[in-house]
Amino acid sequence: MSRRRIRLWVMICFCQVMVIAAVTDPNDVAVLTALKSGWQNLPPDWKGSDPCGSRWEGINCTESRVTTLVLAGMGVKTMDIGDIPSLSMLQYLDLSNNKEIKAILPPSIEKLKNLTTLILVGCSFRGPIPDSIGSLKKLVFLGLNNNSFTGPIPRSIGSLTNLSWLDLSDNQLSGLIPISNETAPGLDNLVKTKHFHLADNQLSGPIPSQLFNSSMSLIHFIVNNNQLSGRIPPLIGSVQTLEVVRLDSNSLTGKVPQELTSLKSVSELYLSNNILNGPVPDLSEMSSLSYVDMSNNSFNNSDIPAWFTLLSLTSVLMEMTQLQGEIPSDIFRPQLERLMLSNNDLNGTLDVGSSYNGDLIVDLTNNSITSFKQNSGYNLSLNLENNPICEGGATGRYCAAGKPNPPTGLPSNNCPPVRCGSNKVLSPNCKCTSPYTGTIFFFSHSFSNLDNLTYYTTLRDTLLSAFRSNQLPVDSISISNPTLSEYLQYKLHIFPSGQDYFTRSAVSSIGTVINRQLFSLPYYGPSFFLDDSYCCFPGKKSSNRGIIIGTAVGGSVILLLIASAITYAVYKKRQAKKAKENNPFASWQLNSNDAGDAPQLKGTRWCSFEELKRATNRFSEENIIGSGGYGKVYKGTLDSGLVFAIKRAEQGSLQGAQEFKTEIELLSRIHHKNVVSLFGFCYEQGEQMLVYEYISNGTLKDNLSAGMTGMKLNWMKRLKVALDSANGVAYLHELANPPIIHRDLKSTNILLDQHLNAKVADFGLSKLLGDESKGYVSTQVKGTLGYMDPEYYMTQQLTEKSDVYSFGIVLLELLTARPPIYKGKYIVREVKDAIDKSGDPNGIYTVLDPSLGSFQTLGGLTRFVNLALSCVQDSGADRPRMGEVVREIENIIDLAVLSKDVKSPLSFSSQNTGKVGDMCHPYGDSVSDASSLSMPFETELSR
Repeated sequence: MSRRRIRLWVMICFCQVMVIAAVTDPNDVAVLTALKSGWQNLPPDWKGSDPCGSRWEGINCTESRVTTLVLAGMGVKTMDIGDIPSLSMLQYLDLSNNKEIKAILPPSIEKLKNLTTLILVGCSFRGPIPDSIGSLKKLVFLGLNNNSFTGPIPRSIGSLTNLSWLDLSDNQLSGLIPISNETAPGLDNLVKTKHFHLADNQLSGPIPSQLFNSSMSLIHFIVNNNQLSGRIPPLIGSVQTLEVVRLDSNSLTGKVPQELTSLKSVSELYLSNNILNGPVPDLSEMSSLSYVDMSNNSFNNSDIPAWFTLLSLTSVLMEMTQLQGEIPSDIFRPQLERLMLSNNDLNGTLDVGSSYNGDLIVDLTNNSITSFKQNSGYNLSLNLENNPICEGGATGRYCAAGKPNPPTGLPSNNCPPVRCGSNKVLSPNCKCTSPYTGTIFFFSHSFSNLDNLTYYTTLRDTLLSAFRSNQLPVDSISISNPTLSEYLQYKLHIFPSGQDYFTRSAVSSIGTVINRQLFSLPYYGPSFFLDDSYCCFPGKKSSNRGIIIGTAVGGSVILLLIASAITYAVYKKRQAKKAKENNPFASWQLNSNDAGDAPQLKGTRWCSFEELKRATNRFSEENIIGSGGYGKVYKGTLDSGLVFAIKRAEQGSLQGAQEFKTEIELLSRIHHKNVVSLFGFCYEQGEQMLVYEYISNGTLKDNLSAGMTGMKLNWMKRLKVALDSANGVAYLHELANPPIIHRDLKSTNILLDQHLNAKVADFGLSKLLGDESKGYVSTQVKGTLGYMDPEYYMTQQLTEKSDVYSFGIVLLELLTARPPIYKGKYIVREVKDAIDKSGDPNGIYTVLDPSLGSFQTLGGLTRFVNLALSCVQDSGADRPRMGEVVREIENIIDLAVLSKDVKSPLSFSSQNTGKVGDMCHPYGDSVSDASSLSMPFETELSR
């Protein structure tokens, strides 16, 4: 047989073998091959022409057809989901936790007729959810949360009658909650659905009554942080299966319907941050209720309701709800973990009895309590600040209780000291491995005591059981950094078993087990999991053993040198790649005039972690000069000898890389003498730090209350502070490009330097007003209670006038030296009431700071009060612009200097129109010629 024929015979045999071995349907092969060519960071074992036979990672097959595609947490990158809809037998699709999937969900998704599970949690999908999604009739689980979907909720979702879990939360969805009509279905058709998660969107309009009926299986109704309005529909009480109801942070009005309070299975009820009124609802029939939050509503004045003694209650949050009278001692039961009743009008003697839990946290700040029965012997976390009992130099520890120590999670392991290698962590079972990490968020929970180990061990053991029942190689789990804000969240470290690292398949399966949540978890409500990029996926190992053996005699030295060079090159490449992935600033050309896509950071430089560690003496306690929800601020001296303030974010407050980059970008473009300057930043070793110029005299709030510098702020100094800070805000609004809305103006964010020059600080919540034609930014409401613009709170439309309102509160603080909410009373209402007192022309002086001295020396006081009140008008349109505020304060200063020794009649108006030019002059005349003044302002300030 000729060689040519032998070759032909061999090729035919080889092709026949390949045909026999190739079990994957050709159509599915074509789809996956196309994905392989168009997507980045797919598993390296996606090789060959037989995905099913070769068991490609993330692929499962049934009878030659691809039925499962799970690529969660693999770091996949794409702008297009490709032809996945052509995998016609696909039943399970999970692409979660791939932030670089920036695709649109195409209408062709309708071709996945066999799909039962669609999980796209924590990606960057954008655009509308297609109406064609209603064609997926077999769909049981739909998780599209934590993306950037826009537009309305498709009515067609109402056609998914087999759906059990619907999660569309944390997107940018808008419009009404759809219900069925004569021509189209709506969400009211989903009688089998147990979970409606629609939180953190921009949904508006009323909650439709038609959405609820007695045949529903609904257990979780979660619509918090939207723009929903109108009344709570009484028909919600017909859904007796409900266990969790979250209606908080909307604009709901009217009375709480009694039908809602008859839901005997509800364990968590959130109604806070609405505009609910009428009587405090009677929840005594809600026998399963453990967690209730109705704070910040407008209920009628009420004594403590009887349902506070429900045996099931662990957490009661009723801040700013018009509660009054004495607190009954029988509400302090052993099961109670958290009682938050600040900013009410509770009074009399506090008696906590003797049956309370030692871990109980009680916040009664800003009330009218006059005495405490157990003041010399109690064992709970109690705060009575800003009550009469704490006035006049009272020294009880309950007067300065502060925040309780933050919980830490599960106790650390008892392993002997071991130093693990790169990317490895000591597990609870004392093994150095590379854990898969991320954060688990719970929409609700039935407890508040984050130090109780029962809750941690329950979560850990449940997750371990779920992983092992799915045959996942998990050795142990550590739970840390518990944080309770909008949602309860924990940091998870999941450690591999039998090896040092997880495979891609294992990481994907872990993520899908958590997000699919098929397990029962006591104490906790529904959850979602957002991971961190996994560090240590193994590569395919290749063997050169034959080559080494064949060349060992003649070329061992050469091979060793080549191998060393290659190893070093690969190591450097991997290190560079890893640095780039972990540090979005690694590619910035910070020393170049042309930084490409990077922000222009002139005058702002990168600081290393070690440099800031040295500057703060290892972040020692004695260098702490401030703290807040974000973390701590340290005074530090850099290697250059310059002193700076270093703001260090705690783990629970870390932003995403892009968000941190955006904040630095924003701060670096701000250059004004009345705005705190950013000197540098640090982004390494899991740290996010900002380095600011050091402002020596602390905050305006500190100087109004305690006088950190030892010099009290007299009237002229306060006017100077007002002018400086107004100039800083006006710069942000009118000269920065694009304009910047601060969003958190308050007396603690105005700093005073050694010359008492005021500077605006802390831009963590700031927003760029990029679309000047629209004039506002639609955004989730954030800010500080007491300073927040009510119009912004109602509409979720942030404008420059929102800052004006907050600045008006600061002006009232300068007048009164009181916080915005003092003993349960709001400073705006207090000042207006003082002015409107009939028959008392000097009523305003009942709220002025006594340290200002005689009102007769406060030149320009009338115009200052009227300016402040014009800034806090209910409607933003009636408030002045910050440029007008600056000019008016300048006029007030001129008048104050001119009238230093002249008595002035008063002319206030609590119904100020907001027109700065119409404000009264303290003499009843208009004096605007500053050139005629006989005494320079600087001279007067020095007095």
